[in-house]
Amino acid sequence: MNRCRNPEHPHCTVWVMPGEQLCAHGHAQPESDPAPVAAPAGLPPSFEAISALRAQRTAQPANPAPALQRPQLHISGFDPRAAGGRQAIKLELRGMPMDCAAEVRMLARSGLRLRDGDSYAFQRTSRGDWRPVFLEFSSRGLEHGQYRIDIELHSRHPQQTTASRTWTCSPVILVPRLDASLGEIHQTFLATYKNVRVTADDAGIARVQAPGGGRVDIDVTARNASIAQLDLRDPNERGGKLDLGYSTIAWDEDLIEIDVPVAPSIHPCPATTACLVHAEPDSASQRHLRLFALDECVLGRFEDIEPEADLLLTHYGEHGEERGGLTRRLSGRHAIIRPGRHGFEIEDVSRYGLLLDGVWPGKHTPVPLRLGMRIALTASIRGVVELEVSALWPHGVVLHRLDAGARAEAFCILAPETHPGHADCATQPRAAGLPLLFHRDGGFLHLDPVTGVETPLAPGASLERLRGMERQLRFALEPYPETRVETRAHTLRAGERRRAQAAAWLNA
Repeated sequence: MNRCRNPEHPHCTVWVMPGEQLCAHGHAQPESDPAPVAAPAGLPPSFEAISALRAQRTAQPANPAPALQRPQLHISGFDPRAAGGRQAIKLELRGMPMDCAAEVRMLARSGLRLRDGDSYAFQRTSRGDWRPVFLEFSSRGLEHGQYRIDIELHSRHPQQTTASRTWTCSPVILVPRLDASLGEIHQTFLATYKNVRVTADDAGIARVQAPGGGRVDIDVTARNASIAQLDLRDPNERGGKLDLGYSTIAWDEDLIEIDVPVAPSIHPCPATTACLVHAEPDSASQRHLRLFALDECVLGRFEDIEPEADLLLTHYGEHGEERGGLTRRLSGRHAIIRPGRHGFEIEDVSRYGLLLDGVWPGKHTPVPLRLGMRIALTASIRGVVELEVSALWPHGVVLHRLDAGARAEAFCILAPETHPGHADCATQPRAAGLPLLFHRDGGFLHLDPVTGVETPLAPGASLERLRGMERQLRFALEPYPETRVETRAHTLRAGERRRAQAAAWLNA
């Protein structure tokens, strides 16, 4: 049916059957239907809107292409009730682009104690998915609260520099109090992740009561950062044993891709350990300034073959260096110096202990270093090795010996890939004349604090023109150039050479 279409009576609203010549009021109708007029802008009539929706639905393909999934890092297996102990969370990559490398490197840094360091690797399988990575950490001795884990994912092809891609995310781990209840942990965790909604369907809190006796088998699944809590209490039952299994927490972290330089700067002489050697040291300088740029610098006993420590120490007596005797009172891994949340800190991991300003801090207890602090190794016998914090920088720390080896060596421990910036560096007089060094782009550099010029350090380079550098000073790539130390890497390389020689002899 159509409305009256007589042009002389535009306000007539009488409906006219198709084929009728006159409407109910006697208005003549045109013989042919006029051309359709475009609907005015705005909301069309209801039946026209329904027809348009039906036409649009039929025009859509039966199987539309799925929307692209954003790269995410799925974190599962986290149980906040294990506060103060060792925990392990499972990390899985989801939605990663297919053009990334077959191995994605992950760098993780946190105030939590990561057991396996800060470098991990995701490997892609033949099916296209990724093998999970387990991140183990400990919160023993840490204050309760929230701890951020800064994660960087690097995809770099071995032969293509233009396809390098980097993603970042910062998940937050909750470390509750040791006496916190399950309800308090649940509320605190949900307050941390406000974008997570827990409903009854997701088993946010499930309370089930067993009215009668017998065995009850219940399978509760908690997803989207929820905690399942079961309340199984029978008023007629007296005593008895109840076994409950609580599921862990899992959530997804969106990976944010950042721009990285296509051709990053490369140090001409990459190294993480080195040494500045004075050919003719005077009374105010040491013969060796040993450099270390490690995430964790381990102090321990000097060993010629495969030492357990990075910074090797020996006892100096009246006749000089003594490899035996009191040196055996040093553990292979005696102490660890690492960058902490509030500067550099030292931790005792030895058998014989150490003293900080005459006080034993306790084993596995990190203590922040301060300028002028005296470190004595060991706690049972005095005078084996005595060190002093002579310089405390934002990016490093300098240790001078106070015993008979004071003129033999000093140690400079730097945070890797860290620039000193423009912060003030606290130093004592014995360290005030040392050059300002830092580690970046995989190698050591010298910074002129007046002009700001950065100079890479390499063997054979002229160092006498640099500020703070003395004459007859050379740069060595080994921290102990005067002694041949067979590290594990040297042993592996020697074994590879022997196997190559044996293969060449057999082929001949």
